[in-house]
Amino acid sequence: CRYAGHCRPFYSVVEHSVLLARAFASREESLWALLHDASEAYLVDLPRPVKRYVPAYVAAERVVMDAICRRFGLASDIPDAVHAADYRILRDELEQNMASPPAPWGVQDEQPLGVTLRFWTPEQAEFWFLTEFDALTGGRFASQMPFHNCGAQLGGAARRAQAEAKRHG
Repeated sequence: CRYAGHCRPFYSVVEHSVLLARAFASREESLWALLHDASEAYLVDLPRPVKRYVPAYVAAERVVMDAICRRFGLASDIPDAVHAADYRILRDELEQNMASPPAPWGVQDEQPLGVTLRFWTPEQAEFWFLTEFDALTGGRFASQMPFHNCGAQLGGAARRAQAEAKRHG
């Protein structure tokens, strides 16, 4: 769960990444946005205000992100546009999923990214992440990341998207 679980309803890091990826037109920026928090699959989601006080975590995160970038053909540094959008989405998340913070976050004056949080279940988040990932990578890694059978929980539109992805995979 994003924000170390300090959300109103469950909100996954994966949903955050998919929403961020969908904000970009270029494949490179979209893929970077989708994978920008991928190191958290191997480490943890350490909240941003705490992270700056744990230099060993920051170093470990860099090592993991470098490996992810090499594996998926991304530049080693996050694009400025992705970094800026990752900051702007904080405003959307604050307004839609957080109690009023006891101290300002510093994003209250920031222009929100303009996304609507859906609060996906873990199964829905997995489906949409893998669908986005497969589309952005042209299916080059699809055999290593199989879809789980979650169509029944997703509804008609998602089942159609899953069937379409299987037909073209």
